[in-house]
Amino acid sequence: MPRPHYHVYVIELADQAWNSAKFRRCNPDYQLGKPFVYVGMTGLDPDVRFDKHKAGIQANAFVKQWGLRLLPQLYERYNPMPYQAAREMEVELGIALRAKGYGVWQA
Repeated sequence: MPRPHYHVYVIELADQAWNSAKFRRCNPDYQLGKPFVYVGMTGLDPDVRFDKHKAGIQANAFVKQWGLRLLPQLYERYNPMPYQAAREMEVELGIALRAKGYGVWQA
């Protein structure tokens, strides 16, 4: 049985992400003052994945343009995990953060 090596991760986005109509449409219940974040999953170490986003390699446009830093306190306790669990956790984590008023983007 292979060792679980998938990770969910959360990246803080700059406030400018809110200027995107697409981002605002996806976050109708955003609470002023809460962070803007990108939630993803990867088979890589989250630090490596963040660097790839910023370098434009398989990058999400919001992260490439506005990604500031990883927020490990929001995801570290879940990692690592098997692929299917990571896929599900990515969705669940996005839903949970939206419910707390965060502005969330997911690919």
